Amino acid sequence: MTQAIERIETNYQQIAADLSDELAASAVERDLRAGAPDEEIRRLRETGLLPLVVPKSYGGGGATWAEALKIVQELAKADGSVGQLYGNHLNLTTLAEVAGTPAQAERYYRETVERNLFWANAINTRDERLKLTPEGDHYRVNGIKSFGTGVTEADYRVFSAVQEGVELPPIFVIPRDREGLVYNDDWDNFGQRRTASGSFTFNNVYVVADEVLGPPPDPDGAFATFLGIVAQLTKTYVYLGIAEGALEAAKHYTITQTRPWITSGVDSATKDPYILYHYGEFWIELQAAISLADQTAEKVTAAWEKKAALTHQERGEVAVSVSAAKALATKAGLNIANRIFEVTGTRSTATHYGFDRYWRDLRTFTLHDPVDYKLRDIGNWVLNHELPTITQYS
Repeated sequence: MTQAIERIETNYQQIAADLSDELAASAVERDLRAGAPDEEIRRLRETGLLPLVVPKSYGGGGATWAEALKIVQELAKADGSVGQLYGNHLNLTTLAEVAGTPAQAERYYRETVERNLFWANAINTRDERLKLTPEGDHYRVNGIKSFGTGVTEADYRVFSAVQEGVELPPIFVIPRDREGLVYNDDWDNFGQRRTASGSFTFNNVYVVADEVLGPPPDPDGAFATFLGIVAQLTKTYVYLGIAEGALEAAKHYTITQTRPWITSGVDSATKDPYILYHYGEFWIELQAAISLADQTAEKVTAAWEKKAALTHQERGEVAVSVSAAKALATKAGLNIANRIFEVTGTRSTATHYGFDRYWRDLRTFTLHDPVDYKLRDIGNWVLNHELPTITQYS
Protein backbone atom coordinates (compact mmCIF):
# COMPACT_ATOMS: atom_id res chain seq x y z
CA MET A 1 0.00 0.00 0.00
CA THR A 2 2.91 2.36 0.75
CA GLN A 3 4.15 1.97 -2.82
CA ALA A 4 0.69 2.92 -4.13
CA ILE A 5 0.71 6.12 -2.04
CA GLU A 6 4.17 7.04 -3.31
CA ARG A 7 2.92 6.66 -6.87
CA ILE A 8 -0.05 8.90 -6.15
CA GLU A 9 2.20 11.66 -4.83
CA THR A 10 4.23 11.79 -8.03
CA ASN A 11 1.95 10.91 -10.95
CA TYR A 12 -1.68 10.34 -9.90
CA GLN A 13 -2.91 12.40 -12.87
CA GLN A 14 -1.25 9.92 -15.23
CA ILE A 15 -2.62 6.99 -13.23
CA ALA A 16 -6.11 8.44 -13.64
CA ALA A 17 -5.59 9.12 -17.35
CA ASP A 18 -4.50 5.52 -17.93
CA LEU A 19 -7.47 4.19 -15.96
CA SER A 20 -9.79 6.52 -17.86
CA ASP A 21 -8.59 5.13 -21.18
CA GLU A 22 -9.13 1.60 -19.89
CA LEU A 23 -12.64 2.32 -18.64
CA ALA A 24 -13.63 4.13 -21.83
CA ALA A 25 -12.96 0.99 -23.85
CA SER A 26 -15.68 -0.94 -22.00
CA ALA A 27 -18.01 1.91 -21.01
CA VAL A 28 -20.74 1.23 -23.58
CA GLU A 29 -20.84 -2.49 -22.78
CA ARG A 30 -20.97 -1.87 -19.02
CA ASP A 31 -23.68 0.76 -19.45
CA LEU A 32 -25.85 -1.72 -21.36
CA ARG A 33 -25.20 -4.43 -18.77
CA ALA A 34 -25.88 -2.11 -15.80
CA GLY A 35 -25.59 -3.75 -12.38
CA ALA A 36 -23.15 -3.26 -9.51
CA PRO A 37 -19.84 -1.46 -10.21
CA ASP A 38 -17.66 -4.28 -8.88
CA GLU A 39 -15.13 -4.15 -11.72
CA GLU A 40 -14.80 -0.38 -11.51
CA ILE A 41 -14.22 -0.29 -7.75
CA ARG A 42 -11.71 -3.14 -8.01
CA ARG A 43 -9.68 -1.12 -10.54
CA LEU A 44 -9.88 2.05 -8.45
CA ARG A 45 -8.60 0.06 -5.49
CA GLU A 46 -5.77 -1.49 -7.50
CA THR A 47 -4.55 1.85 -8.85
CA GLY A 48 -4.10 3.29 -5.35
CA LEU A 49 -6.38 6.27 -5.97
CA LEU A 50 -8.75 5.65 -3.04
CA PRO A 51 -6.75 7.51 -0.32
CA LEU A 52 -6.03 10.47 -2.62
CA VAL A 53 -7.29 13.27 -0.32
CA VAL A 54 -6.35 11.66 2.98
CA PRO A 55 -3.74 13.96 4.60
CA LYS A 56 -0.13 12.88 4.29
CA SER A 57 0.16 12.86 8.07
CA TYR A 58 -2.04 9.74 8.01
CA GLY A 59 -0.21 8.17 5.07
CA GLY A 60 -2.58 9.41 2.36
CA GLY A 61 -1.99 11.16 -0.94
CA GLY A 62 -2.52 14.63 0.53
CA ALA A 63 -4.04 15.99 -2.68
CA THR A 64 -5.83 19.33 -2.52
CA TRP A 65 -9.42 19.58 -3.68
CA ALA A 66 -8.28 21.48 -6.76
CA GLU A 67 -6.01 18.55 -7.66
CA ALA A 68 -8.42 15.78 -6.69
CA LEU A 69 -11.38 17.18 -8.61
CA LYS A 70 -9.40 17.09 -11.87
CA ILE A 71 -9.07 13.34 -11.26
CA VAL A 72 -12.86 13.14 -10.87
CA GLN A 73 -13.21 14.97 -14.19
CA GLU A 74 -10.76 12.61 -15.88
CA LEU A 75 -12.63 9.51 -14.74
CA ALA A 76 -16.06 10.96 -15.53
CA LYS A 77 -14.84 11.66 -19.06
CA ALA A 78 -14.63 7.91 -19.59
CA ASP A 79 -17.66 6.87 -17.56
CA GLY A 80 -20.12 9.10 -15.72
CA SER A 81 -20.91 6.36 -13.22
CA VAL A 82 -17.26 6.00 -12.22
CA GLY A 83 -16.87 9.76 -11.92
CA GLN A 84 -19.84 9.91 -9.57
CA LEU A 85 -18.71 6.93 -7.47
CA TYR A 86 -15.17 8.21 -7.09
CA GLY A 87 -16.20 11.79 -6.37
CA ASN A 88 -18.60 10.64 -3.67
CA HIS A 89 -15.89 8.44 -2.20
CA LEU A 90 -13.42 11.33 -1.93
CA ASN A 91 -15.98 13.48 -0.13
CA LEU A 92 -16.87 10.71 2.31
CA THR A 93 -13.27 9.95 3.24
CA THR A 94 -13.12 13.46 4.74
CA LEU A 95 -16.60 13.41 6.29
CA ALA A 96 -15.45 12.62 9.83
CA GLU A 97 -13.04 15.57 9.84
CA VAL A 98 -15.94 17.93 9.17
CA ALA A 99 -18.88 16.28 10.94
CA GLY A 100 -17.18 13.96 13.43
CA THR A 101 -15.01 14.14 16.50
CA PRO A 102 -11.21 14.43 16.19
CA ALA A 103 -10.91 10.77 17.26
CA GLN A 104 -13.34 9.68 14.53
CA ALA A 105 -11.49 11.72 11.92
CA GLU A 106 -8.16 10.13 12.82
CA ARG A 107 -9.63 6.64 12.93
CA TYR A 108 -11.31 6.81 9.52
CA TYR A 109 -8.37 8.52 7.82
CA ARG A 110 -5.96 5.87 9.07
CA GLU A 111 -8.26 2.98 8.20
CA THR A 112 -8.89 4.32 4.70
CA VAL A 113 -5.15 4.22 4.02
CA GLU A 114 -4.21 1.05 5.88
CA ARG A 115 -7.10 -1.01 4.50
CA ASN A 116 -7.43 0.75 1.12
CA LEU A 117 -11.13 1.36 1.78
CA PHE A 118 -13.88 2.44 -0.62
CA TRP A 119 -16.67 4.63 0.82
CA ALA A 120 -20.26 5.12 -0.40
CA ASN A 121 -23.46 6.57 1.00
CA ALA A 122 -27.20 7.03 1.06
CA ILE A 123 -27.51 10.26 3.04
CA ASN A 124 -30.47 11.68 1.07
CA THR A 125 -32.16 13.57 3.91
CA ARG A 126 -35.37 14.05 1.91
CA ASP A 127 -36.09 10.34 2.39
CA GLU A 128 -37.24 10.14 6.01
CA ARG A 129 -38.26 6.46 6.09
CA LEU A 130 -35.14 5.36 7.98
CA LYS A 131 -35.43 5.58 11.78
CA LEU A 132 -32.57 5.57 14.29
CA THR A 133 -33.66 4.51 17.79
CA PRO A 134 -31.50 4.53 20.96
CA GLU A 135 -31.28 1.17 22.72
CA GLY A 136 -29.15 1.28 25.85
CA ASP A 137 -25.61 2.32 24.90
CA HIS A 138 -26.16 1.70 21.18
CA TYR A 139 -28.81 2.16 18.45
CA ARG A 140 -31.08 0.13 16.22
CA VAL A 141 -32.04 1.20 12.70
CA ASN A 142 -35.16 0.18 10.79
CA GLY A 143 -36.75 1.29 7.55
CA ILE A 144 -35.77 2.02 3.96
CA LYS A 145 -33.23 4.40 2.45
CA SER A 146 -33.09 5.32 -1.24
CA PHE A 147 -30.26 6.44 -3.54
CA GLY A 148 -27.60 4.19 -2.03
CA THR A 149 -25.06 5.05 -4.71
CA GLY A 150 -22.26 2.49 -4.77
CA VAL A 151 -23.15 1.19 -1.31
CA THR A 152 -23.27 -2.42 -2.56
CA GLU A 153 -19.49 -2.28 -3.11
CA ALA A 154 -18.48 -0.07 -0.18
CA ASP A 155 -16.27 -1.10 2.71
CA TYR A 156 -17.77 1.70 4.78
CA ARG A 157 -21.40 2.63 4.27
CA VAL A 158 -22.68 6.07 5.31
CA PHE A 159 -26.36 6.76 5.98
CA SER A 160 -28.55 9.41 7.56
CA ALA A 161 -31.66 8.58 9.56
CA VAL A 162 -34.41 10.32 11.47
CA GLN A 163 -34.14 10.24 15.26
CA GLU A 164 -37.04 11.35 17.43
CA GLY A 165 -36.28 14.60 19.24
CA VAL A 166 -33.20 15.36 17.11
CA GLU A 167 -33.53 18.22 14.61
CA LEU A 168 -30.78 17.31 12.14
CA PRO A 169 -30.75 13.71 10.87
CA PRO A 170 -27.77 11.91 12.44
CA ILE A 171 -25.16 10.43 10.09
CA PHE A 172 -23.72 7.03 10.90
CA VAL A 173 -21.01 4.81 9.40
CA ILE A 174 -21.24 1.02 9.37
CA PRO A 175 -19.02 -1.66 7.82
CA ARG A 176 -20.01 -3.77 4.86
CA ASP A 177 -20.59 -6.95 6.88
CA ARG A 178 -23.14 -5.47 9.30
CA GLU A 179 -26.11 -7.83 9.61
CA GLY A 180 -29.66 -6.82 8.77
CA LEU A 181 -28.94 -4.58 5.78
CA VAL A 182 -30.46 -5.71 2.46
CA TYR A 183 -30.02 -4.17 -0.99
CA ASN A 184 -33.35 -4.14 -2.83
CA ASP A 185 -31.72 -4.28 -6.29
CA ASP A 186 -34.18 -1.71 -7.63
CA TRP A 187 -31.94 0.66 -9.60
CA ASP A 188 -33.14 0.57 -13.21
CA ASN A 189 -32.86 4.20 -14.31
CA PHE A 190 -31.84 5.29 -17.79
CA GLY A 191 -28.61 6.93 -16.62
CA GLN A 192 -25.78 6.31 -14.14
CA ARG A 193 -26.60 2.65 -14.68
CA ARG A 194 -23.38 1.32 -13.12
CA THR A 195 -23.83 3.01 -9.75
CA ALA A 196 -26.35 0.58 -8.21
CA SER A 197 -28.10 3.60 -6.70
CA GLY A 198 -31.10 1.68 -5.45
CA SER A 199 -32.64 1.42 -2.00
CA PHE A 200 -31.69 -0.50 1.14
CA THR A 201 -33.91 -2.06 3.77
CA PHE A 202 -32.73 -2.04 7.39
CA ASN A 203 -33.97 -4.85 9.60
CA ASN A 204 -33.09 -3.93 13.18
CA VAL A 205 -29.52 -3.04 12.21
CA TYR A 206 -27.15 -2.58 15.16
CA VAL A 207 -25.21 0.71 15.30
CA VAL A 208 -22.49 1.36 17.88
CA ALA A 209 -22.69 4.77 19.57
CA ASP A 210 -19.29 5.79 18.18
CA GLU A 211 -20.45 4.95 14.64
CA VAL A 212 -22.75 7.98 14.78
CA LEU A 213 -20.63 10.93 13.68
CA GLY A 214 -20.04 13.93 15.91
CA PRO A 215 -20.35 16.25 17.45
CA PRO A 216 -17.55 18.16 15.68
CA PRO A 217 -15.34 20.48 17.75
CA ASP A 218 -17.35 23.53 16.68
CA PRO A 219 -20.85 22.47 15.49
CA ASP A 220 -21.85 26.07 14.77
CA GLY A 221 -18.65 26.94 12.92
CA ALA A 222 -18.51 27.49 9.17
CA PHE A 223 -16.25 24.49 8.60
CA ALA A 224 -18.85 22.10 10.07
CA THR A 225 -21.06 22.65 7.00
CA PHE A 226 -18.36 23.11 4.39
CA LEU A 227 -18.25 19.56 3.02
CA GLY A 228 -21.68 20.07 1.44
CA ILE A 229 -20.16 22.86 -0.63
CA VAL A 230 -17.25 20.62 -1.64
CA ALA A 231 -19.77 17.94 -2.66
CA GLN A 232 -21.55 20.44 -4.92
CA LEU A 233 -18.30 21.27 -6.69
CA THR A 234 -17.48 17.57 -6.96
CA LYS A 235 -20.72 17.06 -8.89
CA THR A 236 -19.71 19.97 -11.11
CA TYR A 237 -16.55 18.14 -12.12
CA VAL A 238 -18.53 15.00 -12.88
CA TYR A 239 -20.66 17.10 -15.24
CA LEU A 240 -17.58 18.58 -16.87
CA GLY A 241 -16.03 15.16 -17.36
CA ILE A 242 -19.17 13.78 -18.98
CA ALA A 243 -19.38 16.81 -21.30
CA GLU A 244 -15.70 16.52 -22.18
CA GLY A 245 -16.12 12.81 -22.94
CA ALA A 246 -19.13 13.51 -25.15
CA LEU A 247 -17.25 16.15 -27.13
CA GLU A 248 -14.18 13.95 -27.60
CA ALA A 249 -16.28 10.99 -28.72
CA ALA A 250 -18.21 13.14 -31.16
CA LYS A 251 -15.01 14.66 -32.52
CA HIS A 252 -13.49 11.25 -33.20
CA TYR A 253 -16.65 10.08 -34.93
CA THR A 254 -16.95 13.22 -37.04
CA ILE A 255 -13.36 12.90 -38.25
CA THR A 256 -13.60 9.20 -39.04
CA GLN A 257 -17.25 8.52 -39.90
CA THR A 258 -19.48 11.57 -40.50
CA ARG A 259 -20.34 12.50 -44.07
CA PRO A 260 -20.79 16.12 -45.18
CA TRP A 261 -24.34 17.23 -45.89
CA ILE A 262 -25.32 16.79 -49.54
CA THR A 263 -25.75 20.54 -50.14
CA SER A 264 -22.72 21.66 -48.12
CA GLY A 265 -20.48 21.96 -51.17
CA VAL A 266 -17.52 20.31 -49.39
CA ASP A 267 -16.04 16.82 -49.57
CA SER A 268 -15.38 16.29 -45.87
CA ALA A 269 -17.44 16.68 -42.72
CA THR A 270 -14.50 18.45 -41.09
CA LYS A 271 -14.97 21.25 -43.65
CA ASP A 272 -18.76 21.49 -43.38
CA PRO A 273 -19.38 25.11 -42.27
CA TYR A 274 -22.24 24.27 -39.93
CA ILE A 275 -20.39 21.39 -38.30
CA LEU A 276 -17.45 23.72 -37.74
CA TYR A 277 -19.80 26.31 -36.25
CA HIS A 278 -21.26 23.82 -33.79
CA TYR A 279 -17.87 22.52 -32.70
CA GLY A 280 -16.69 26.07 -32.10
CA GLU A 281 -19.79 26.72 -30.00
CA PHE A 282 -19.36 23.50 -27.99
CA TRP A 283 -15.68 24.11 -27.35
CA ILE A 284 -16.22 27.67 -26.11
CA GLU A 285 -19.01 26.59 -23.75
CA LEU A 286 -16.95 23.75 -22.29
CA GLN A 287 -13.79 25.83 -21.86
CA ALA A 288 -15.74 28.58 -20.09
CA ALA A 289 -17.30 26.04 -17.72
CA ILE A 290 -13.95 24.36 -16.99
CA SER A 291 -12.23 27.68 -16.41
CA LEU A 292 -14.87 28.86 -13.93
CA ALA A 293 -14.81 25.50 -12.12
CA ASP A 294 -11.02 25.52 -11.84
CA GLN A 295 -11.05 29.05 -10.40
CA THR A 296 -13.71 27.96 -7.94
CA ALA A 297 -11.75 24.84 -6.97
CA GLU A 298 -8.85 27.05 -5.91
CA LYS A 299 -11.24 29.04 -3.69
CA VAL A 300 -12.60 25.82 -2.19
CA THR A 301 -9.07 24.59 -1.53
CA ALA A 302 -8.10 27.82 0.20
CA ALA A 303 -11.27 27.78 2.32
CA TRP A 304 -10.77 24.11 3.27
CA GLU A 305 -7.24 24.78 4.44
CA LYS A 306 -8.52 27.41 6.90
CA LYS A 307 -10.39 24.69 8.83
CA ALA A 308 -11.84 26.14 12.05
CA ALA A 309 -10.68 29.64 11.07
CA LEU A 310 -13.11 29.72 8.14
CA THR A 311 -15.76 32.41 8.63
CA HIS A 312 -19.43 32.16 7.72
CA GLN A 313 -19.01 35.05 5.29
CA GLU A 314 -16.14 33.29 3.52
CA ARG A 315 -18.09 30.05 3.41
CA GLY A 316 -21.11 31.81 1.90
CA GLU A 317 -19.06 33.57 -0.78
CA VAL A 318 -17.42 30.29 -1.78
CA ALA A 319 -20.90 28.72 -1.94
CA VAL A 320 -21.99 31.39 -4.44
CA SER A 321 -18.94 30.64 -6.60
CA VAL A 322 -19.68 26.91 -6.49
CA SER A 323 -23.31 27.52 -7.46
CA ALA A 324 -22.18 29.60 -10.43
CA ALA A 325 -19.72 26.93 -11.58
CA LYS A 326 -22.30 24.19 -11.20
CA ALA A 327 -24.97 26.14 -13.08
CA LEU A 328 -22.64 26.85 -16.00
CA ALA A 329 -21.39 23.26 -16.13
CA THR A 330 -24.97 21.98 -16.12
CA LYS A 331 -26.05 24.20 -18.98
CA ALA A 332 -22.94 23.55 -21.07
CA GLY A 333 -22.94 19.83 -20.39
CA LEU A 334 -26.58 19.23 -21.23
CA ASN A 335 -26.30 21.32 -24.39
CA ILE A 336 -23.24 19.45 -25.63
CA ALA A 337 -24.47 15.97 -24.67
CA ASN A 338 -27.84 16.63 -26.32
CA ARG A 339 -26.58 18.27 -29.51
CA ILE A 340 -23.56 16.14 -30.47
CA PHE A 341 -25.82 14.28 -32.90
CA GLU A 342 -25.97 17.47 -35.00
CA VAL A 343 -22.27 16.97 -35.76
CA THR A 344 -22.24 13.18 -36.00
CA GLY A 345 -25.34 12.36 -38.06
CA THR A 346 -28.02 9.70 -38.28
CA ARG A 347 -25.73 6.65 -38.29
CA SER A 348 -24.22 7.70 -34.95
CA THR A 349 -27.49 6.86 -33.21
CA ALA A 350 -26.70 3.13 -33.47
CA THR A 351 -26.80 1.56 -30.01
CA HIS A 352 -23.27 0.14 -30.20
CA TYR A 353 -21.79 3.66 -30.27
CA GLY A 354 -23.49 4.55 -27.01
CA PHE A 355 -23.42 8.31 -27.63
CA ASP A 356 -26.73 8.71 -25.82
CA ARG A 357 -25.16 7.60 -22.52
CA TYR A 358 -23.54 11.00 -22.01
CA TRP A 359 -26.88 12.79 -21.96
CA ARG A 360 -28.55 10.01 -19.93
CA ASP A 361 -25.80 10.05 -17.28
CA LEU A 362 -25.78 13.82 -17.03
CA ARG A 363 -29.55 14.26 -17.00
CA THR A 364 -29.99 11.62 -14.30
CA PHE A 365 -27.40 13.33 -12.12
CA THR A 366 -28.52 16.95 -12.59
CA LEU A 367 -32.11 16.22 -11.58
CA HIS A 368 -30.92 15.79 -7.98
CA ASP A 369 -30.21 19.50 -7.74
CA PRO A 370 -32.17 21.70 -10.20
CA VAL A 371 -30.03 24.48 -11.64
CA ASP A 372 -32.91 26.96 -11.30
CA TYR A 373 -32.39 27.04 -7.54
CA LYS A 374 -28.68 27.71 -7.99
CA LEU A 375 -29.46 30.61 -10.30
CA ARG A 376 -31.97 31.96 -7.78
CA ASP A 377 -29.32 31.92 -5.04
CA ILE A 378 -26.84 33.68 -7.31
CA GLY A 379 -29.41 36.30 -8.29
CA ASN A 380 -30.24 36.89 -4.63
CA TRP A 381 -26.54 37.45 -3.96
CA VAL A 382 -26.15 39.82 -6.93
CA LEU A 383 -29.21 41.96 -6.18
CA ASN A 384 -29.61 41.68 -2.41
CA HIS A 385 -26.17 40.59 -1.27
CA GLU A 386 -27.78 37.72 0.65
CA LEU A 387 -25.71 34.56 0.98
CA PRO A 388 -27.36 31.17 0.38
CA THR A 389 -28.61 29.08 3.28
CA ILE A 390 -26.14 26.27 4.00
CA THR A 391 -26.65 23.13 6.04
CA GLN A 392 -24.50 20.13 6.81
CA TYR A 393 -26.00 18.34 3.85
CA SER A 394 -26.00 20.94 1.07
